[in-house]
Amino acid sequence: MSKTLEDLITRRFQDVTVSEAGHINTAEFLEAAEGVVKLFDILESAAFYPVKTDMTANIKKVREKSLSNPSDPTVYDTLQKIITAEAKEGDRTATQGLLWLKRGLELTAMALKRSLENQKETLSESFTEAYNKTLKQYHGFIVKKMFGVAMMACPDRETFYKKIGGDNEGAHEQLLAWVNALQGLLNELNIFYASGAFDKGL
Repeated sequence: MSKTLEDLITRRFQDVTVSEAGHINTAEFLEAAEGVVKLFDILESAAFYPVKTDMTANIKKVREKSLSNPSDPTVYDTLQKIITAEAKEGDRTATQGLLWLKRGLELTAMALKRSLENQKETLSESFTEAYNKTLKQYHGFIVKKMFGVAMMACPDRETFYKKIGGDNEGAHEQLLAWVNALQGLLNELNIFYASGAFDKGL
């Protein structure tokens, strides 16, 4: 029997620690983000290859930064600490990686929410609309064309939901809770990036 998303995820977005100030635990967030990569792996569709590859590379950038000071693991233990530190250091590799990871996750969150709320909409339509409202504005002509073709290659709804846990109310509620928790974390990151114009020039 093939494994579902719930079987493969080691940390849900609901379980990522967020401080009262809205600071997000780095290690937990990256572990949860890897669950999105696993989602695309389960689907075995070429449609998601560009997003999956980009996410994997950006998770690596942020993780490498978070582990770069082993003598004091608390230095980069939240995403906001990494962004703030790199703004002072000048090398914003992890800040840029997190920014693009955030954008890819926004595409995923929006597409899945659309799909759950519009059950007559095809997956290709949900992901295309989400792409148009998230990543498209940052892409050049060639990349836009590539993503446009990729989004049209999405699997059908029945196949998609069967592979990630089932096309029923209970499974949909679990997925929606996962997506809403992700969106909450992305909102915190958006607020922080905007507060210091940390995405300027990236």
